[in-house]
Amino acid sequence: MVATSRVSPTLPKVNIVVRNRGRLVLGILAVWLVLWVFLRGMHTLALGGAQLTSVHHWFNDLNDVIGANRNSNPIFLYFFNYIRLFIDNFVVFLQSIIAQPSFGRPLPLIGWFGVVALVGFVSYAVANIRVALLAAAGFFFLGLQGLWRESMDTLALTLAAVIISLVIGIPLGIWAGLSDRFNRIITPALDFMQIMPSFVYLAPLTLFFLIGPASATIATLIYAAPPVIRLTAHGIRSAPHDTVEASESLGSTKTQTLTKVLLPAAKRTIVLGVNQTIMAALAMVTIAALIDAPGLGKTVIKALQTLDVGTAFNAGLAIVVMAIVLDRVTTAAATRGRSRPNRIVLLVGAALTAFAVWLSYTYVWAAEFDSQWDIGSTIVLWATDVTDWVQSNFAPITNGVKDFFTLVLIDPLQAVLADSPWWLVTAAIVAISVVIGNVRAAIVSAVCLALLVATGLWSDGMTTLASLLVATVFTMIIGLVVGVWMGRSQRADRVIRPVLDAAQTMPHFVYLVPFLALFSASRFTAIAAAVVYAAPVAVKIVADGIRGVSATTVEAAVASGSSNWQTITKVQLPMSVRAVTLATNQGLIYVLSMVVVGGLVGAGALGYDVVAGFSQGQLYGKGLAAGIAIVLLGVMLDRLTQAAANRTQRGGSR
Repeated sequence: MVATSRVSPTLPKVNIVVRNRGRLVLGILAVWLVLWVFLRGMHTLALGGAQLTSVHHWFNDLNDVIGANRNSNPIFLYFFNYIRLFIDNFVVFLQSIIAQPSFGRPLPLIGWFGVVALVGFVSYAVANIRVALLAAAGFFFLGLQGLWRESMDTLALTLAAVIISLVIGIPLGIWAGLSDRFNRIITPALDFMQIMPSFVYLAPLTLFFLIGPASATIATLIYAAPPVIRLTAHGIRSAPHDTVEASESLGSTKTQTLTKVLLPAAKRTIVLGVNQTIMAALAMVTIAALIDAPGLGKTVIKALQTLDVGTAFNAGLAIVVMAIVLDRVTTAAATRGRSRPNRIVLLVGAALTAFAVWLSYTYVWAAEFDSQWDIGSTIVLWATDVTDWVQSNFAPITNGVKDFFTLVLIDPLQAVLADSPWWLVTAAIVAISVVIGNVRAAIVSAVCLALLVATGLWSDGMTTLASLLVATVFTMIIGLVVGVWMGRSQRADRVIRPVLDAAQTMPHFVYLVPFLALFSASRFTAIAAAVVYAAPVAVKIVADGIRGVSATTVEAAVASGSSNWQTITKVQLPMSVRAVTLATNQGLIYVLSMVVVGGLVGAGALGYDVVAGFSQGQLYGKGLAAGIAIVLLGVMLDRLTQAAANRTQRGGSR
């Protein structure tokens, strides 16, 4: 009885608040649908594929003006051009070492044999022998795939972005860890950088840095720097206060305290930040192929655009292998304790690695993969044959699934959003923002929707929003089902969590390939890929929320006669409602980034507008406007879901 009385004051309050808001939202939706019946097709602001608005023409003119004055305007001549030149030269330098012919040689300075040896040695030095063997085998496999040069181009671009990110990010993270004021200033900027789909960075950067490695590297830097800044700051702030106070009491200066106490204490967290930065950089580098970044991403994009599943699979597999290797090496480096490799073994390994590098510099067989070893063509043929077989034998099933979800869910929702008057959609979304969030969230929604109208891409924005909402619903269904299972079962968590961790290391493009093979190019293909891409983060947040519910509270519910279902629905989910709301927030952001990438496989709408803007010069302005529209959707949904999470937490804590 005593245990039961502890849980009774909180749970009903949370349930009542959620139910009341749910009824209000349902009422708003009902009014919207009734009005839609009578106003359908009016004021929809539809725009044809080749049509341009005055805003799009203005962006085109701006692009032309900047291009004409790039070498005469002082801002470009002495600022942007110098940045572009420095980054281009840095990328070319890295490519000349491992990827491209250079210094009058027909091959790079270090050939495949030397690179494999270097990767193995560095992996052993920072991790352990098992990781070293995995890394060496993984890079050797890249050569067997016939994609060595493309892989090294991707690695060079990734390294360039990561090095610059760390040079900038770690000092900023230290500053944020030491200064509360700077931490408050930089946190909103980091939030903005991380919630934006990687697509949207590309078009604006080409305006200032042209299409090529510089824009790709800067875009990657913007996308990849936040993790290391955040985790460095977190590591500094998490250092034991007793140790810091002891250091200061002994007369240590601020610099000595930082270098002798804070940084060593934060080392593991900083290395985890490096891991996240590397994985984000690799994901972004593949997407940056849209602006002529070299490497595997360009191969995947060309294959997706021509629906060549076999080639896309082979290149996608290479990206997966590289991602696994980089993730395992940095993760092992972060989790390794105080143990160090045997010094003698390290010296012998360094000597053997130097010899391997010399061989790769001197002999062709050690510099360039023998074409007789190539198994890439076999992988391409195998993947193509499997795709043809699946499409021939399972077409009734796959087409049935695709048609069912398209006709029952996607088309109706898209009709309501895209065929409603723009002002009706705006009014409904603002009203919902007030109910589930707050007045501030409603103002943000109103401003974002007004600016979306100004971009001239309202109809495409609503089409993208429809796909986004459908994908998010299925993401959260998976997140709740699997997350609750993991939160209640340690065994399930031990089995499933490593799979989810591995799934989160995969770049966007990789998820498109299998669904393209199953469902061909369509909106459903992009939505299905988005669900699989976003589900891991939602599952883990829900699982952590369920596990965070007090064991005493759960035991009290069980003791009072609650079944498993009642315990889940009446206790654990209501008390982890903030975690569920945060999972929805993160699911939305991940889904948005994937849905727009789905423009490459028939998703259309804003994703297609962005891709078309890169490939067709007259549509550049429209593509840039589409990127802005994606930003507006991302900001609106992020602010709304965060406001809902905060309001739920306050409501449950009263």
